Amino acid sequence: MKLHTTNYINTFIEVADDSPALQGEIPPRKDGTLSIATRQFDLIRENPYQFTSDDVLFAIHAQKNDLADSEHPEARQQFFSKGQACFRSSPLTKRYGWGVHSNEAGKIALYAIDSAEYTRLANDATLKHVKAMRSKRA
Repeated sequence: MKLHTTNYINTFIEVADDSPALQGEIPPRKDGTLSIATRQFDLIRENPYQFTSDDVLFAIHAQKNDLADSEHPEARQQFFSKGQACFRSSPLTKRYGWGVHSNEAGKIALYAIDSAEYTRLANDATLKHVKAMRSKRA
């Protein structure tokens, strides 16, 4: 079975051009439920450069589907047997003003659009640069 990946190496995903965010915004928590954006934000923010994009996306899938640890290996293979949307389509990069940096090991961290580190990464010629997907058609 062919496995797909969402991982990037030495890449900076910049905030979408049509994002309304002027600064990094923490995704709101509504009615005690955690949105995908909130789950992604919490996991990456609390563990910078500890997980790949695939790790984060699968962890959230496993949480949402209440998978037991013993089910993870098979469920992960099944999950990535189909292509999954990468962080270019995440609400963090499209709506909330967060750039995603993937290091040489593919591990990711978040940087607010209004931070000096975001500016440094956005101008780093040694990195591959991609923009988050626009929310609206041009």
